Amino acid sequence: MAVTRESVLEALKQITDPISGSDIVSAGVTRGLNVEGQTVRFVMEIDPAKANAYEPVRDTAEAAIKALGATEVSAILTAHSAKAPPDLKPQKKAEPQGPERVPGVNHIIAIASGKGGVGKSTVSANLACALAAEGRRVGLLDADVYGPSQPRMMGVSGRPASPDGKTILPMRNHGVTMMSIGLMTNEDQAVVWRGPMLMGALQQMLMQVQWGALDVLLVDLPPGTGDVQMTLAQKTVVDGALIVSTPQDVALLDARKGIDMFNQLNVPVLGMIENMSTHICSSCGHEEHVFGHGGVKAECDKLGVPLLAEVPLHIDIRVAADGGAPIVVSKPEAPQSQAFRDIAKQMVAQGVA
Repeated sequence: MAVTRESVLEALKQITDPISGSDIVSAGVTRGLNVEGQTVRFVMEIDPAKANAYEPVRDTAEAAIKALGATEVSAILTAHSAKAPPDLKPQKKAEPQGPERVPGVNHIIAIASGKGGVGKSTVSANLACALAAEGRRVGLLDADVYGPSQPRMMGVSGRPASPDGKTILPMRNHGVTMMSIGLMTNEDQAVVWRGPMLMGALQQMLMQVQWGALDVLLVDLPPGTGDVQMTLAQKTVVDGALIVSTPQDVALLDARKGIDMFNQLNVPVLGMIENMSTHICSSCGHEEHVFGHGGVKAECDKLGVPLLAEVPLHIDIRVAADGGAPIVVSKPEAPQSQAFRDIAKQMVAQGVA
């Protein structure tokens, strides 16, 4: 039997809201319902203080939908703002909320790229480990919701625990405290979410994760200039952004858009990193600029921002990342590690890490 939006809503209307006594649909708890084939996803917006009461409600809702024939059901508990009532009809206009600090975190640095495939996540993982090697207390948030790769690169597996149903305990490896949506899903499972669900998940990973005391939290952003980037800058105080690009003209076109986005969001751009800058043949030692050369440096000169490093294209960087120990950890003395160590030292010297 086909699962439809109407049949799912009817099933959810049979479940009682533990607070209001009405069903969870009429109470306005269920939001963002998405039915695609045999897959059903929705959000349950609740008062965070009532999280324990809603855990069994979520389980009941998932079971009821699976009974309809759904093969995959995802119901996520997320907290509504404390400054506005939980329904969609507030009695008065909510006061605008400005960016907030994440408790215990001294600095937040976004690592971004306009284009995908330029090695932004590899740079993020190595930079986090390099900062930890400099004695900094480092966090790494994998906000690339559609393509979370940090669990693999950082050698982390398993699901984070939640001791009270409100806070989430992050994972830790290589001296870095890490959180990723990839830890909440199967490695081969796609995250098929629209804007509101993305924004809710990001805010949860920022504000409900027990980050502890950190000198710096690096945020590995998805490529582009979309919902995740805007939510991060509008809801959280971001101290700066690092832009990763290859020297290729196509990558630089998108990198410019990323820089313009941060300018519009009033986030300072701390510098650019040229990744895959040059390739040295392991057999003959010939140097080849596969993606061109000098493009990022010229862009930095044009924009008046520093070029922080030129990271080579080298198989050891790729092998280390795939193996769960970034090259800064697995081969700290290798020349390929030095670029990341240099960036970390510059950040410490600038007082942003």
